[in-house]
Amino acid sequence: MDDFMAARAQMALSLGFHIIFACVGMVMPFLMAFAHWKYLKTRNEIYKGLTKAWSKGVAILFATGAVSGTMLSFELGLLWPGFMKHAGPIFGMPFSLEGTAFFIEAIAIGFFLYGWDKFNKWFHWFCGFLVGLSGLASGILVVAANAWMNSPTGFDYINGQYVNIDPIKAMFNDAWFPQALHMTVAAFCATGFAVAGVHAFLIMRKKNVEFHTKAFRIAAGFAMIGAFGAPLSGDVAAKSVAERQPIKLAAMEAHFETEKGAAFVIGGVPNEEKGEINYALKIPKVLSFLATNDFNAEIKGLNDFPKDEWPPVAVVHYAFQIMIFFGVVMITIGIVYLYATFFKKEWLNKNWLLKTFLFATPFGYIALEAGWTVTEVGRQPWIIYGIMRTADAVTPMPGIQYSFYFFTAIFVSLSLIIIFLLRRQIQMVPRLYDPTDAQFNTKNKKS
Repeated sequence: MDDFMAARAQMALSLGFHIIFACVGMVMPFLMAFAHWKYLKTRNEIYKGLTKAWSKGVAILFATGAVSGTMLSFELGLLWPGFMKHAGPIFGMPFSLEGTAFFIEAIAIGFFLYGWDKFNKWFHWFCGFLVGLSGLASGILVVAANAWMNSPTGFDYINGQYVNIDPIKAMFNDAWFPQALHMTVAAFCATGFAVAGVHAFLIMRKKNVEFHTKAFRIAAGFAMIGAFGAPLSGDVAAKSVAERQPIKLAAMEAHFETEKGAAFVIGGVPNEEKGEINYALKIPKVLSFLATNDFNAEIKGLNDFPKDEWPPVAVVHYAFQIMIFFGVVMITIGIVYLYATFFKKEWLNKNWLLKTFLFATPFGYIALEAGWTVTEVGRQPWIIYGIMRTADAVTPMPGIQYSFYFFTAIFVSLSLIIIFLLRRQIQMVPRLYDPTDAQFNTKNKKS
């Protein structure tokens, strides 16, 4: 592995790992706050226990996200000094604001964890809600920085120099809203399905059924918000890509020849050498409509662009197909769940429905990782689209592959620690969190 590929691999690994915790930090506090709100309205002690259980999970994942996020910030300087030298003064504002949001989140989660029976009940609830708001703000601000890399604005590039810098314009670039919207919706979908799947499994084990059923239904509700919102936010994002990065759109669809009324491609195997895609199902004119709202609009093909500016077509196309596939599966599950909720309530307790959510536990995060692959790999060979190539930004220092191995070992270790801690949290539900369980009452009597 040469140093350039090692740097890219390390960044991909770090981003792929961190994005999971970023999404959990954006959404899980809202589940926690909703359960807390239900407790305050109903005084049902199960909701109080559920809030406390979820808050401990939020704390564990917040700490891990802080570690992986800090590592990422160091990696930007370590691996891409050429990029940071020029880009730092331009898009530094969202990163500095993200740091502020992070500190607010840390303070709020501390207040929430230790504020039981010490604060006014609604102020305490607001602290939990604030954890979600600040986590959401952190995610959006980081996405704004990434969006700038896809749509660089807020400066003039003259004779190789970055002048007339406007950090506000750079932060609110043309790509930030579509990317932030789609990312937020995807986070709700991924986290909702993951949490619902875990509780569905615990329901099937026939232990603490009422506790896990309430948790499952809250999580499934949030998952529905994400599942049904994803096509809408995805449409906004796709139209933005079609306007700003037509070569990325062409790679997503393995679309080689410019044509009017372009077909939407499902599946297929791209052949870059021959400039064609084989074994694909093509739906006439749909790509043109999705990109422009016009069935007969012209869509540029890859062959209209210099070949040295093509992204890795196969990687982008397959990642896009994976994202679409799992997105459709989750929408289908959502339709079934909503039908059961309103018309077939007896289905809600059926094992087949619970098993469906169990199998869907990783679907949202698979789609999320695939979507980020489309975003990042589809921008190549540029680190700043149209301005700076990735190869020109990498560090000249040798031995980056050893850094890659070291960081990989750290992420594997963190993953094992998280699994251990979350598993222990789940095992403590009967003793610490479910007031209907005999173990909980025995422990309370002793204490």
